[in-house]
Amino acid sequence: MNKLISGALLVIAVATLFAFSTTDASAQEKQKYSFKAPAGVTKYGEQHAIDVGDVPGHQLRVYETHSTYTGEAPVYDGVKVKEGWTRAVSDYTDGTGRGSGYGISILENGDKIFSRFELTTQTSVAADGSKTTKAYSVATLTGGTGKFKGIHGTLRGVTATDFKTLSGAETEGEYWIER
Repeated sequence: MNKLISGALLVIAVATLFAFSTTDASAQEKQKYSFKAPAGVTKYGEQHAIDVGDVPGHQLRVYETHSTYTGEAPVYDGVKVKEGWTRAVSDYTDGTGRGSGYGISILENGDKIFSRFELTTQTSVAADGSKTTKAYSVATLTGGTGKFKGIHGTLRGVTATDFKTLSGAETEGEYWIER
């Protein structure tokens, strides 16, 4: 009889866990994210570069960018982003290399979304000597405040830069909010 009761309790425990896990899953439904930034919304702020000295053009850099949205803006769960900040480091030789950093999106309702990112930047030189630089990034949403306290997700982006301005930034991915 004890084995029968133990088995029944096990079935009830598993059923209870399943019921709670399906409730959590519906609260964490993934949402798609896609945004193409209009020209001029993001500008570089502080930048500090140090020549490494091993090969010409090799620099370590600390920098920040600031984005201000007035019309079109990224949207998370129905709330628009009004501004964003990134603080990052890069290790480039002639504009090609890798970087990483952190982002803060400040939403219209005052909430914030935090992220960390990795990027690879490639600079190519055309036959006429002109340069084209593109940065490819992957950002991980790590949390937030208020309504976005439990936000998580992954965003992939590509943008062009001349290390003074950013243009043509396109970002897509998905996120969910743990409740």
